[in-house]
Order: sequence, then C-alpha cells, then structure tokens
Amino acid sequence: MPNELVESGDELADRVSKRLDRIGIFGNAIGGVIVAGFLFFLFPTTISDDELDRLLAISGPVSAVGGALFIYLGRTWAVKRSEPMFEWLRSERPAGEQERRAVLRNPLEFTKIVALFWGLAALVFSAIWLDAGVVAADVIGTTIVLGGLTACALQYLLVERALRPVAARALAGGDPPDLPVPGVATRLTMAWVLATGVPVLGIAGFAVADISGADLDRDQLILACLFLATAAIVIGLAAILLAARSVADPVSGVRRALQRIEAGDLEARVDVDDGSEVGLLQAGFNRMAAGLQERERMRDLFGRHVGRDVASKAMEQEVELGGEVREIAALFVDLVGSTTLAARRPPAEVVELLNGFFRAVVEATERHGGFVNKFEGDAALCVFGAPTESEDPAGAALAAAREIRDSARELPEVDVGVGVSAGEALAGNVGAEERFEYTVIGDPVNEAARLCEMAKDRPERLLASEAALDRASAQEARKWSLGDAVTLRGRDEPTRMATAPR
Repeated sequence: MPNELVESGDELADRVSKRLDRIGIFGNAIGGVIVAGFLFFLFPTTISDDELDRLLAISGPVSAVGGALFIYLGRTWAVKRSEPMFEWLRSERPAGEQERRAVLRNPLEFTKIVALFWGLAALVFSAIWLDAGVVAADVIGTTIVLGGLTACALQYLLVERALRPVAARALAGGDPPDLPVPGVATRLTMAWVLATGVPVLGIAGFAVADISGADLDRDQLILACLFLATAAIVIGLAAILLAARSVADPVSGVRRALQRIEAGDLEARVDVDDGSEVGLLQAGFNRMAAGLQERERMRDLFGRHVGRDVASKAMEQEVELGGEVREIAALFVDLVGSTTLAARRPPAEVVELLNGFFRAVVEATERHGGFVNKFEGDAALCVFGAPTESEDPAGAALAAAREIRDSARELPEVDVGVGVSAGEALAGNVGAEERFEYTVIGDPVNEAARLCEMAKDRPERLLASEAALDRASAQEARKWSLGDAVTLRGRDEPTRMATAPR
C-alpha cells in the first residue's frame, strides 16, 4: 500500500507543507538563473560604464531586499491560502465539496501568487533601468517576465504532483468537481514554455538586440547559444518529464488495475488524484469496476437462485416465455417425517437441518451435471439434460439419486425418499412477462414425484422408472434392479419400478 495512504492527516500535512516550501525556493531559483543568464548575454552594450555601475548599485540592494520580501510575503500568502486545505487534512474528516475545490485549486492559486510577484519585479526593475533607455528597460522587463514564466510553469507542475496524495484523499470515492483546472493540454503547454518557448524567445531577443545596434561578437553568440541549449535540455527535459508523468502515472495505474480486473480481481480500484480529464478517467474506471463487481454479484445471486446453467443461458440470449421439448431426467427428493420433525424442534434448528440436507442435494446434483430447479418446503426437484444438454441425463440422475440417498444417511435425523424418471418434457420459461421461472413440465416430472412418495415407504428409500433405466448407460443401469409394475396416482398406465440396494 502506498505510504501516503497509511499516513495520518498530520503527517501528510507536514510532509506536503515542507515539500511546497522547497518547491517555492527551487522554482524561483530556477527563474533567477534564467534571468541572470539572459542578462549576461543580452544586456545592451550601449550603456556607459558609469551608468551601468550606478544602476547596478541600485538594483543590487533592491534585488536582495525585494527577493527576501518576495519570499516572505509569497510564502505567507500561500500558507494562508492553503490553510483550509491543511486544516481539513489534519481533521481526518471526509472531504466535502469545499475541501475538494480547495485541494484542486491549490496548484493554480500557488502559481498565481508566484506570477504576481514576478510581474511586480518586472515593473520595478523596468522602471529603475528606464534611465538607461527604453531598450535597457525592455530587456530587463522581458527577461524577468521570461524567468517568471519559467518559475510559474515549473512550480505549477511540481505543486500539482506534490499534492496528488492529498487530492487522492479529497476525491476518495467520488468524481472530481467541475473546476476550470489546467488539463493535459495546458500542462503540456507549460512544458513547452519551459522546454521551447523561453529559449526561442531568447534567440528572438538576440535578433532584436542585433537589429537595435547592440554589439554582439561571435564569442558572445556562441556562449549565448550554449546557455539557451543547456536551459532547454536541463530545465525543459525536467518540465517535459513532469508533464508526461502527470499523465503517464495515472494511466499506468489504470492499466495495472485493468490487468487485475482481467485476472478476476473485481475489487481493483485506482486513486482519483487529479481534477482534470485524467481524474475523470480514474473515476470512470472506478465506476466501471464497481459496475462489474455489482454485475458479478448479481450474476452470482441470480445463479444461486435459479441455477448457474439457467443464469448463463439467460445472459447469453434473449429471455422469452415458452420453451422446447427436451430429453430430460427428473429427480425428486423429499424428507420423511418432516411434519413431526418441525413439531419437535425449534424453527431455527429445523432450518439448519434443512440447509445441511439441501447442501448435500445440491452438491450431488451439480457433481453429476444437473441443477436443482426448485426447493419446495422440505423437497427439491432436480433436472438433468436441461437447460444444458447431457449425453446421459438418465444415467446422471440415477447416479445422483444413489449418492443423495447415501449422503442423507450420514445426516442426523434425516430420512429421505428419492424418485427418478426420464423422458421428453417441455423445458423453458413459465409465468408472465413480469415474473417467470425456468422449469420443466411433462410426464417424467410427475412420475418422479409419485415415485418419490412411494419410496418413503420402501426400505431402499429409492425408486426409479423403467424408462429411466432404459435411457441410462449400461454401466449405471447394472446397479439397479427392476421390480413390479404399479399404477401410480393420477396415471392410467402402470409403471415398472426399479431400485438400487443400499
């Protein structure tokens, strides 16, 4: 688990606050380096030495005092603007709309403060150097503006990255609010300003200086080009990497989470730590994962209620009323003496006993390729050969019947009767458009139910029809013995019965 997810609010607030202080110092120092380098190469040579010494004598103290004041006031202002964000973070309470907005706006607010002071610096120093001429004032002002652009762009990217763990907490479980925060295109533009824009403007400055009559010799031009190339490579590469990672890291997180989803881990989620379209992508992934998890949960519940095969068939094709005639085998199982049992035992104990009994029925039925179509009080109807076809539905039903009968003997206070029959039946959805169920209807179902009733009075507790034996594989049929024929209740034709010894 990432470290920021296990930190306390106080720990995270202190860590991020210190990091923001370092970013402020580092970003403005880089801007100062850009200004110093530009002035070294672009400073007009038309100014006399006496005038230059006088202006430098003024600019030096102003730079020192103004820089210190700039840092103090800028930090004080930034801390005040960030105070609601850190107060919420230390409180450990869930973020509301106001806190989310404060966190996501912080990088832009931080950058606006930096831009204001750099703009003031450009105005002040342009005014100081105006005595040396318009060209000198323009060079000073333009140079400070370029340094300020560099400082602002770099600090925005760094602050946005530093606040990602805070944004992840603020946006936990929700979408980013609709805020005009810089998106991917704006961040890449900032990187371009650092990597290409400032050096190109510097080159343009050389052209302007040359046109205006500045005396630039060959060595000066070579050093200037080396400076601009170094700035473009070092500072520009850092900015491009920051901008690229601000997009690549969240996308990589989504990709890793997708791999977990593909592997079956539907609990995979990503931190939403961005207020731009990247954050919308992260939130969208989380909604998708939650939807898949909910769908799988519903699929599982659906399968538990109607049977996994029925559920799969319903999801694979359009569900409609009606069905088709299929070769199936029906197995009925019913508890013996359940009424007496319910009278002697508390309801909770009866339910516990029934659940143990039905568990054995479900396991045996599914092990032989059938499904439990319905539970009816203390009885169950198991179907083989529908909805999925089976090579030997009758043999599977007979084998399952023997296993259920034998398993019931191992359960306390459980005695059962089991009946099996086979033949053609209608398998499909029965009911109304608003509410229906998958079931099988036909003579084999009725015959199995009647045989189940008779089996309760037989010592073997197990009866099957001759039709089931005739349709079963020879291997399974050999385990059964045919007996007398009897006319079952509600039927006109006699049914020859078979049983399997315990």
